[in-house]
Amino acid sequence: MNTVYDFTVKDRMGREVSLSEYKGKVLLIVNTATGCGFTPHYEPLEAMYRELHNSGFEILDFPCNQFAGQAPGSDEEIHQFCTLKFGTEFPQFAKIDVNGETADPLFAFLASKKPFAGFGKGIKNAMLNKFAAMNNKKFGEKTYIGWNFTKFLIDREGKVIARFEPTDDMDKVSAAVEAALQN
Repeated sequence: MNTVYDFTVKDRMGREVSLSEYKGKVLLIVNTATGCGFTPHYEPLEAMYRELHNSGFEILDFPCNQFAGQAPGSDEEIHQFCTLKFGTEFPQFAKIDVNGETADPLFAFLASKKPFAGFGKGIKNAMLNKFAAMNNKKFGEKTYIGWNFTKFLIDREGKVIARFEPTDDMDKVSAAVEAALQN
């Protein structure tokens, strides 16, 4: 597997979707949760989507319940929450696992291209690091994602060019997306 276009995922209705359908677009692939302290990231994500979508930008949203059970609902309940609370219009896929033996192959691939490098410095980041380490201990070597709202930036050729942890400033994410759209 060389690019994200080599993967097939399930949409929230259970249909197979080849990521090759997104060829030529800049993608931001995100694992999300509806009950997380980072759930408000939906707001700047949606704003970015509305501003940049017509320039060839897509956000692919993959709910995940592996982090302290913060996405417990069904795919439909999660979708309703996101559209009603945050007005999300970007594609939302079926809930997946991103760590462990049942990790979705897409996220194992993404993390192999841009491994976890920590949440950064500061008291909040250190606290998240400690909490995530306790949560993720059960996944051992197959811990690919540190927490909800990890974002992977994909260029127009399907290559992973950046990884953003949930603690990264959303302005930094937006600037990287805009730069990728210029290439």
